[in-house]
Amino acid sequence: MGRTETTAPKDSAPEGPAAGDTASKGRTAPEGPADPADAALQHDLAGLEAGLDALDTVQTGRAPLRQTLVQKVLPPVIAVALVLVVWQILVWAKITDDYKLPSPSAVWDEVADAWAQGTLLGYIWTSVSRGLLGFLLALAIGTPLGLLVARVRFVRAAIGPILSGLQSLPSVAWVPPAVIWLGLNDSMMYAVILLGAVPSIANGLVSGVDQVPPLFLRAGRTLGATGLRGTWHIVMPAALPGYLAGLKQGWAFSWRSLMAAEIIASSPDLGVGLGQLLENGRTVGSMPMVFLAIFLILIVGIAIDLLIFSPLERRVLRGRGLLVKS
Repeated sequence: MGRTETTAPKDSAPEGPAAGDTASKGRTAPEGPADPADAALQHDLAGLEAGLDALDTVQTGRAPLRQTLVQKVLPPVIAVALVLVVWQILVWAKITDDYKLPSPSAVWDEVADAWAQGTLLGYIWTSVSRGLLGFLLALAIGTPLGLLVARVRFVRAAIGPILSGLQSLPSVAWVPPAVIWLGLNDSMMYAVILLGAVPSIANGLVSGVDQVPPLFLRAGRTLGATGLRGTWHIVMPAALPGYLAGLKQGWAFSWRSLMAAEIIASSPDLGVGLGQLLENGRTVGSMPMVFLAIFLILIVGIAIDLLIFSPLERRVLRGRGLLVKS
């Protein structure tokens, strides 16, 4: 009897499947977006995707000093050393006259003389200050112009081809008319920089906006980000990679435009920049001075890229999870 009483509840267990069927029906009965099963599945998929993203995420902690020196500093140092060795070998081989190809030591003596006279930093600052100020002006003009071209179809149809044509036009072509219009002064220099850099910045932003997924724009409109708010919070962040590429190209155009203007237009009132130094070396027939000017122009261009644009690019890539450990 005791066993019968204890097993009786187990014999009544068939009620369980009915309850299970009821629960099962409860899970499958609702259909549509509010289905709990679909919501749970989406939640699981989102968790799985987040886990995979976490596995793929590159650790961005600061690398050890030795690793940084080996991977970032040593390769360019070796490259420069190889260039100097090849250069010296060519000088020893007498492939041309000494006045056409000076030795590295002769160029270094020119650097030492300019430093001793206190003019070396003046050459650099004259050109760098003009280049950066002109680039900032181009940035202030090219950014709204690019947004206008990208967002307004009529403006794109009217101005877009002109911007592309101006971007392909050599900036040195603007120096003669700028001299005639504005004279030999800093305004002429800035005008040449603007005409060279603004089209590149605007076209870069237009390209970046064109690559923004339409889903981002629809999501922004749904959340109320329209007009200037949508441009600032949706369009500009999404177009940042293309915009940054346009900024880098704009700086390259502005720097080259400035060098062309300084080489062609010379005046005591303008001071001596790197382009004028290059022209002075050609005038007096001093190849060490010419090589000094070329190296300083190259070094400034590399320094601006490493100090300004490379950190910005790394920050953008890191924000999008695209930074790859080198």
